Amino acid sequence: MDNPGEILYEDDGLLAVSKVSGDLVIPGRGTDGPSLVERLSARFGGKLFVVHRLDRGASGLVLFARDRESHRILSGLFEGRRVRKTYWAVVEGEVEQDGLVNRPIRAFGSGRMGVDGRGKPSETRFRVLERFPRASWLEVNPLTGRRHQIRVHLFALGHPILGDTRYGTGFPVGGAPRLMLHALRLAFPWKGDDGFALSCPPSGDFMDLLERLRDPL
Repeated sequence: MDNPGEILYEDDGLLAVSKVSGDLVIPGRGTDGPSLVERLSARFGGKLFVVHRLDRGASGLVLFARDRESHRILSGLFEGRRVRKTYWAVVEGEVEQDGLVNRPIRAFGSGRMGVDGRGKPSETRFRVLERFPRASWLEVNPLTGRRHQIRVHLFALGHPILGDTRYGTGFPVGGAPRLMLHALRLAFPWKGDDGFALSCPPSGDFMDLLERLRDPL
């Protein structure tokens, strides 16, 4: 699934799309070209409202609201922690066991975030899916929604995400060609359905790197 802005689900209030690594959700600085929200707004002939964001290097599921009322409802679900978020991450080093990171995060300037006792409460749960020589594939559930939360928490554990160019050492971490973070699934109540959930299959470049880790030869 490598088509930027591929539609995964739509109704009269919600649009769910697949973002590829390297794509901007909202307009950035400089000459990066049209962002995902700009391209989709032009495609659908009307303004779309950004509900949440993914880091530029991440891939996966992104939601947009199609009207102000839907935006209010969806934003309230995220703020009220009623959205269960599931990510896949491939990190440096062999993670020994599943766990929960409960460490506050704050901004340090220039867009960089970090663990700090003066920061906001932040929780990230993770589960080991597979271990490789010098790397691990994790399923990650951020229980709060701080900027760069998954990247910061995994870096704080000593397991930065492969391909990260901000948190870790030897950038990009592990020499990976992209940030190995993928937004896989979102589950939240929607239009009377408390079991509503959306998923986004991982992109080809993500799975290719996983296969190379399994069989480095």
